[in-house]
Amino acid sequence: MVFSSLSFLYAFFPLCILAYYLCRNRVYRNTVLLAASLLFYSWGEPKNLVLLLLASFVAYASGLLMEHLGQKGHPAGRRAAFLAGIVLLTGNLFVFKYLNFFCDNLQAVLPLSLNLPAIALPIGISFYTFQILSYLIDLYRGEIRLQRNYFYLTLYVSFFPQLIAGPIVRYQTIEDEILHRQESLDGLVAGTKRFLIGLGKKVILANNVGAVATIIFRGDPQVYGSALYWVGALAYALQIYYDFSGYSDMAIGLGRMFGFHFLENFNYPYMALSITDFWRRWHISLSTWFRDYIYIPLGGNRVKKGRWACNLLAVWALTGFWHGAQWNFVLWGLYYGAMLLLEKLFLGKYLARCPKALQWLYAMFFVLIGWVIFDLTDFSQMATALQTLFSFTPTRFTDMLAADTAVVKGLLYIPAGLLFSFPVLPKLRSLLTKNGTLPQGAVALAVENAGYLGLAALCVVYVLSATYNPFIYFRF
Repeated sequence: MVFSSLSFLYAFFPLCILAYYLCRNRVYRNTVLLAASLLFYSWGEPKNLVLLLLASFVAYASGLLMEHLGQKGHPAGRRAAFLAGIVLLTGNLFVFKYLNFFCDNLQAVLPLSLNLPAIALPIGISFYTFQILSYLIDLYRGEIRLQRNYFYLTLYVSFFPQLIAGPIVRYQTIEDEILHRQESLDGLVAGTKRFLIGLGKKVILANNVGAVATIIFRGDPQVYGSALYWVGALAYALQIYYDFSGYSDMAIGLGRMFGFHFLENFNYPYMALSITDFWRRWHISLSTWFRDYIYIPLGGNRVKKGRWACNLLAVWALTGFWHGAQWNFVLWGLYYGAMLLLEKLFLGKYLARCPKALQWLYAMFFVLIGWVIFDLTDFSQMATALQTLFSFTPTRFTDMLAADTAVVKGLLYIPAGLLFSFPVLPKLRSLLTKNGTLPQGAVALAVENAGYLGLAALCVVYVLSATYNPFIYFRF
């Protein structure tokens, strides 16, 4: 079940929020959320629920052992309990996400016949594993309190708004809100508006520009030519931004409806003026996770330059590998690691002297190349796409128009996608307010609410008529 599906929008969520607000007691409300979350996760593959519950139990047991042994004055035992939890959780992730990949590659270079059956990837396993790891690490560091209630810990791990597509929510973010959050009508309204923005990003923009990228990158390069391949790269960049940030918006909005406050996960990344700036704005919850739990413990920028460079590349290789068990993701991570390394060593200071327009063009050029590497898991397809991008071969527009009217339709959404990837609406509102021309009071509220009602109606139309509605996080 995904947020943009009819089953979620017209059945699951209305029943969930109705049951939630019919309960007055905090314990009952948390019980509703836990039951709803477990149902949500088991909707497609009930067997995957067992893995999630076991992962939660590992975290619960490891946490209890750490506290018990720490109180008894056994620091070595406490560390062992912590490491046991980390090993079990990362081992579980390795088996289900990476074991087939490693076995296939071993068989390719060594005379082995492993005959390992294909292991299906449980949806959302990377997200909830990283959440649990952050809980255990923060607990070991003494930065959070032990959660003694297994069901509340499981609620944190399985909470359906952020379970399958992020953001990665750290326990300390919602630690107090599990039992002491305050729901309100204002929060419900604000959450609904944020959810509608995310849904619009997904079903109106992401789906339509994504169809363009899929057709172009999987089509004949001789037909589409260099110019349309750049359009395809741009379309994919817009698709993954609006899809991912849309899901993050929906997660933040849903959490707000239930009284939870998640941190922001995107900050207009296509406004970035460097690759460093891009990664301060893109998937913030993941980049800060790797920074706080991998990069800084390795020494951060406090070690010698050679070791620092190796650490940086290793962290970014892991970042890429987190996205999927394919070599193109490792290459994508190393690509960004190398770019960040160059910017930090010397390129950044020269870039800062350039006009901002040139800085932006530089950042977007390399970001688009990065998305081509990210999207195409087959290296021959990747090579063909990159070659076509820089071949400057002409586009045979007549052949393209005859073969793919879907491309023409999808192209109409790219200008809107480009426009709203910048803070246009907040800037416009700020400008109008500054000049004193924004309607005040009830009039302003009525205009705003009418806009959201219009967006809701438009989303319904697109959901009901959608023929292309991919969920791109199955490999995560």
